[in-house]
Amino acid sequence: MTIQQILDPPGAAWRAIINRDSLESFATAFVRDPVLMASVANAAVYGVAAIRAFFKASASIYETIAFTAEANLARRTFLEWKGSALGGKTIEGFTVINHDAAGLIEKIELYHRPLAAVLAFSDELGRRLSGTLGNQLFVHEGGLIPALVGQYAK
Repeated sequence: MTIQQILDPPGAAWRAIINRDSLESFATAFVRDPVLMASVANAAVYGVAAIRAFFKASASIYETIAFTAEANLARRTFLEWKGSALGGKTIEGFTVINHDAAGLIEKIELYHRPLAAVLAFSDELGRRLSGTLGNQLFVHEGGLIPALVGQYAK
């Protein structure tokens, strides 16, 4: 008799959390005051509602995204991903999810690359979330490196 172990594809648990229908359902995966640190943001994003808004807006920017690898070490999950956004431009990175002793998410670290993609993605997030999370959280064209943002977005 052969026993086959069927593994979930990389990122399956994270995708299931991100795709939950309601804020209340999404919140059950998190500690009371979680934090998101992202290379596309100028500061930390605090709280379940803000983190959900961030990921909903981010998901709407991607044209494609796939998790390519997953590793778990102690209370951390490491996800590698690759996709396209902003007119078919390649964007890739890592997501590190930190869990508390009960398994709830307490911190997410999100790293995008290349730099031009980071700036362009941040600029687009700023446009989409200015009324929700505020303008200061993201890079905007006319800001620090407008030529680089503009070049990548074209």
